[in-house]
Amino acid sequence: MKRPPDKHGILILAAGNASRFGSPKQLLFYQHKTFIRRIAEEATRALGNALVVVTGANAELIEPEIADLTFVRNEEWEEGMGTSISKGITEMMKLFPALEDVTILVCDQPHVSASLLLQMAAQKEATGKGMIACAYNNTIGTPSLFDKHYFNALCTLNGQQGAKVLLQKFPEDVAVVDFPSGAIDIDTREDYERLIQSV
Repeated sequence: MKRPPDKHGILILAAGNASRFGSPKQLLFYQHKTFIRRIAEEATRALGNALVVVTGANAELIEPEIADLTFVRNEEWEEGMGTSISKGITEMMKLFPALEDVTILVCDQPHVSASLLLQMAAQKEATGKGMIACAYNNTIGTPSLFDKHYFNALCTLNGQQGAKVLLQKFPEDVAVVDFPSGAIDIDTREDYERLIQSV
């Protein structure tokens, strides 16, 4: 069941230059869709349409693929993920002032699904925690959900600081969802070949 619109935000980070991969990973195909299109569809199917995509490197190539979605360009993408999160959350607060929380996603975790995102939302409601993170490979990380209480802190991130700094700073306010296949991200051509062969 889709959750109420404009209460549960979706922030997709798509500003990186994929230096190790050599071309925009956001435009790789998996299950007949580009990575960025697939994750946007899974997210909106679960959480509604309060979505913003942050572009940066290769924006001219990526933005036509998401022309029907709301996106904002981060001209400072080279400074690190923190600038993209800050820019994205700032834009979301303007566009969707009634947001209760935001789920932050990246494009290169191909096994993120609508059911996972609904599980994270349910975990927030069940535990009352302000942050929900996915657990895999002996760490926690994206996708991550943040209550509106943390929006201002997310807006102050900069440089290489990702949202994980908040998970580490306030561990008592974090609940986790097991997501073993979250460890599968696509950094190299070999990673992508393995993914395609596994289908």
